[in-house]
Amino acid sequence: MRLPEEYTKYLALGAEIAATLLIPIGLGYLADKFLNSSPYGVLLGAVTGIILFFVLIFKIAQSDGGHDRKK
Repeated sequence: MRLPEEYTKYLALGAEIAATLLIPIGLGYLADKFLNSSPYGVLLGAVTGIILFFVLIFKIAQSDGGHDRKK
């Protein structure tokens, strides 16, 4: 079954947002395990993820979410 193109666009956007938050937090968790520095790695990862999330949202807003206003 093929999804309509619009669904795949939003699915990709959701995956990108999730990855933007989860990857830095996961790396912070791993750093905490190896360095025995809990909870600082997770906190640093969460802050980094939130900053990256806002950068992504601003990039999407600048590109108008992929919509063309010339229509």
